[in-house]
Amino acid sequence: MSFLRFAPWCLGLSLVASGVAQPVPLRPLDTPPPVGAELGGIALIEAYAPAVEQANGSSLLILPGGGYRSLARHEGEGYARWFAARGYAAYVLYYRLGRAGHRHPAMWEDASRALRFVRAEARAAGRDPTRIGVIGSSAGGHLAATLLTGFDVGDSQAEDPVERESSRPDFGILCYPVITLMGPFAHYGSRDNLLGRDATADMVEALSAETRVRADMPPCFIWHAADDKVVPVENALLFASALGRSGVAFELHIYERGGHGAGLPANNRKAPPWDEALLRWLRVGRLDGGAGTP
Repeated sequence: MSFLRFAPWCLGLSLVASGVAQPVPLRPLDTPPPVGAELGGIALIEAYAPAVEQANGSSLLILPGGGYRSLARHEGEGYARWFAARGYAAYVLYYRLGRAGHRHPAMWEDASRALRFVRAEARAAGRDPTRIGVIGSSAGGHLAATLLTGFDVGDSQAEDPVERESSRPDFGILCYPVITLMGPFAHYGSRDNLLGRDATADMVEALSAETRVRADMPPCFIWHAADDKVVPVENALLFASALGRSGVAFELHIYERGGHGAGLPANNRKAPPWDEALLRWLRVGRLDGGAGTP
């Protein structure tokens, strides 16, 4: 596996192999923060390349969790390294955060732009632009669900070639996601950082992902632990139920133990074996460029 670092802005830019991964601005006019500065003021994206002989043609946008206040490294770089080692071109999005004064729709705009960017890069690099997934954990799972339910086909007349691309993911992976912002199962820290403490009831309902499910969504893989004391397991159940009512394909795994924020089993012995279940789901759905057999 090698890291990827972006060359100067233009599209059709090739990703350049580099020994050190370095996040760069998602938008060409943004100024990157100084080295060591806290993330959250502007959106940054960081890419990890699979080894050439392992590349499967699929790409993945990774949205770390952190309550819309911070970004969990093990749910960003940790996932990226793991997916790149399994053939995916993996992109970590460091989206704008509430602690830096940003509110919705800034985070959704960042995720939408990033998905378009990954698709445009896939097209330019000869990867499959119809196998672009998104994975999000905790609050990153809420952002992924917001993207999965709030995509568009792009602007064919846009001067920026990135903006011509669709923001619809081709598959979604939600890990112990924040889904609802309403009622007893809401994660209020995420809600406050996303919408502010003065959010109206209409705003809260509109950003509860279970209310946004649409029939043209892509298939989703969802997992959660029943003993999660931070984001109640009902969040995953609410989203899966809404997908089922709308006829959207999904696979749901509820594990008895695992807590919250576990990440990958390879890095946390308390994590359930969701990675094995996910790889099988990706193979069966032919989302990893394979033959479709488990």
